[in-house]
Amino acid sequence: MPPGPHLETTLAQANHYLDPATGAIVPPVQPSTTYARDERYELIGPYSYARSHAPGHDALERLAAELDGGTDAQAFSSGLAAVAAVLETLDPGDHVVAPRIMYHGAQDWMRRVAAKRGIGLSLFDSARPEALREVLRPGETSLVWIETPINPTWDIIDIESAAAAAHEAGAFIVVDSTVAPPVTTRALDHGADLVFHSATKYLNGHSDVVAGLLVTRDVEERWEEIKLVRTLMGGVLGAFEAWLLLRGMRTLAIRFERASASALRVARHLEGHPGLESVLYPGLSSHPGHHVAKKQMRNGFGGMLSICVNGDFAATQAVANRARVFVRATSLGGVESLIEHRTVVEGAHSHVPENLLRLSIGIEHVEDLIADLDQALGDVP
Repeated sequence: MPPGPHLETTLAQANHYLDPATGAIVPPVQPSTTYARDERYELIGPYSYARSHAPGHDALERLAAELDGGTDAQAFSSGLAAVAAVLETLDPGDHVVAPRIMYHGAQDWMRRVAAKRGIGLSLFDSARPEALREVLRPGETSLVWIETPINPTWDIIDIESAAAAAHEAGAFIVVDSTVAPPVTTRALDHGADLVFHSATKYLNGHSDVVAGLLVTRDVEERWEEIKLVRTLMGGVLGAFEAWLLLRGMRTLAIRFERASASALRVARHLEGHPGLESVLYPGLSSHPGHHVAKKQMRNGFGGMLSICVNGDFAATQAVANRARVFVRATSLGGVESLIEHRTVVEGAHSHVPENLLRLSIGIEHVEDLIADLDQALGDVP
């Protein structure tokens, strides 16, 4: 039997979607919120009410599950709605482990749940490979949440090692793979139980959709509870947003390839720059997690990197303000390149250095990006 298609082919063709009514190769948008029943009050089709399940989700969720090698997927109205659904499965007295530096929105939600529900929360230093095992409580830790690369320091966590440690402690492990989508990392293949994507970012890739996705290895009790939570909380993705997300995913492979190649060029160009304290990018051989990243990231190291300016808060902000091609904005993974003074955005709980600028590399010509950074850094001693 011939091997199945590569992920790039599956993405481009979106599972060969064909509208059975018209033969259209692009799915229609079906905005209906409710669905009719026959004379016996039996549903005419498989749909009842859009808050639980709608036609626009089917092709999207099938594609997401296939890409990550999972058995099922659920689309949410935002990344944080997906995070909240996972955290809703915790019981009072449970213990959660997560990185000290991570996507701040998810950590803020963890802090809230911990404070209100009597749930333990331990944060570990992702720069130390042994730190995760040190905070695990066998028999008590219920959930381990990791992301890799870590946003915005781009530390690398070994997924296989983290999954083994979590499972030995009796815990469920979720991997935030937002910046390492399945064209480069399939976390389920490395032992994760659940994969989370802020689909707003690389999966959509056009800065015009807010969405979240969860993909599960197995359909088990926790997964069924997550699906129930989505319905009860109303966290379902809208019909047009689902259509836009599927549209964006069709070009994921080529967008990610271009962004990764450009990010590596930018990182190599800036490494050793006199105006910088450091360049943080896992594709650099000097990065302490480079060897693990090479094992986990098979098609490039992504379009995200950070630079730490030789200077204080004001000097760092001045560099961002001098950028002309890079847009000063939050988010990542879009076709346009962004620059962000991250500590300003993260707020009170941030552990990010005040001299760190996060760069999301888009698909512009890389020489324009390099020239823009050179001129923005020009006045830094």
